[in-house]
Amino acid sequence: MIKAADMTDTKNWTPESWRSKPAKQMPAYLDAAKLQEAETRLAKLPPLVFAGEARKLQKKLAKVAAGEAFLFQGGDCAESFAEFSANNIRDTFRMMLQMAVILTFGGGIPVVKVGRMAGQFAKPRSDESETRDGVTLPSYRGDIINGIDFTAEARRADPDRMIQVYNQSASTLNLLRAFIQGGYADLHRVHQWNLGFVDSSLQGERYRDLASRIDETLGFMAACNINAETSAQIRETEFYTSHEALLLPYEQAMTRIDSTSGDWYDVSAHMLWIGERTRQPDGAHVEFLRGVKNPLGLKCGPNMSADDLMRLIDILNPANEPGRLTLIARMGDDKIAKSLPPLLRVTKKAGRMEVWCSDPMHGNTQVSASGYKTREFSRILAEVRGFFDVCRAEGVHPGGVHLEMTGQEVTECTGGVSAVTDAGLSARYETHCDPRLNATQALELAFLIADYVKKDRVKPVETV
Repeated sequence: MIKAADMTDTKNWTPESWRSKPAKQMPAYLDAAKLQEAETRLAKLPPLVFAGEARKLQKKLAKVAAGEAFLFQGGDCAESFAEFSANNIRDTFRMMLQMAVILTFGGGIPVVKVGRMAGQFAKPRSDESETRDGVTLPSYRGDIINGIDFTAEARRADPDRMIQVYNQSASTLNLLRAFIQGGYADLHRVHQWNLGFVDSSLQGERYRDLASRIDETLGFMAACNINAETSAQIRETEFYTSHEALLLPYEQAMTRIDSTSGDWYDVSAHMLWIGERTRQPDGAHVEFLRGVKNPLGLKCGPNMSADDLMRLIDILNPANEPGRLTLIARMGDDKIAKSLPPLLRVTKKAGRMEVWCSDPMHGNTQVSASGYKTREFSRILAEVRGFFDVCRAEGVHPGGVHLEMTGQEVTECTGGVSAVTDAGLSARYETHCDPRLNATQALELAFLIADYVKKDRVKPVETV
């Protein structure tokens, strides 16, 4: 076994060195030849993203680490083949733009936008198998691995699904780039979408003042001849993609040497993260991601010790590069006040340049009385509030939020101004895995987060 200290030396790393390590959450493929064929095909396909884009994102995240910007990472729990459509991509992208405008203007700080899109197809599972009516089959692990239908054929791990994921991700990125550059992100349009929420919300009066100030600002800028015709910053935006690097054969096949720098990049996404279940320092996922130069994320649960965190930081970001590593706290609203402070203290004392980000979703999942997996909006908000309070008390910049959300009015999380009740969960419960904030809940949370961000603002707002 290689010690953690040795793992920081990338000279000992290759894209396949993870294969000698214990690999959790990996499917059992029955046809090794078919798996090899799929990996070979993927390795010959063009990159989905470019190394230069990943480097640009790291520079943006370095500003977040310095307290000069805010990270907003969000999107679907798990993308699927069945729900793939231009409308769904558009609605989620639009929702993120709306929320980013609220955070930028209301919080008074530049916002770095990173979507859980164009690659978020694999999901870790608590159990290897699932039993229904006396029949036991492998668990559903996301469309990149197997199907959600409870049949032996659907639940069989199929490596050809990786090719379908690549193709769907390429289509998603193509549409996102068209939206980004084609005027869809025009600030005037985004603001108009927000007005619908203000007018229909029970808390509309609270937010109407913000909407009016945005109107005044856009009007002033137009009077100064700063508009969509004269300024790309008004007309366009910057948007990056991310996903959990869970299925390592896919990630390895998408890893290439950058001709400019000579470094290895995983070109399946701009940013990749390691989940709570696969963050073992001597495990395959840590081994793989330590060698790629993409910005990385690391989920930090309530049971993570300060020693474990520092060991992982030393492996994943040994040179202490600003923006290289984002630490994503997913504690639960009832645990964050106790579990987060020791982690903040040890990184601050060590002079680490990591971004600290809050994932208020995964620690607050529960099963409702009606049998649905759900999350209460009040608990999500409580964890966000706790994150900001703890960061403020420890003198650490609360660098961002990581949300599972959709642009659709689904009924998966209870509460909020949309007033989803336990009895109403069945109306539009559409998630393939975990419950997501619907459009109204997501916008409401953005306004509330903006209030917290404004209190911790370091510098005046600027365009990113």
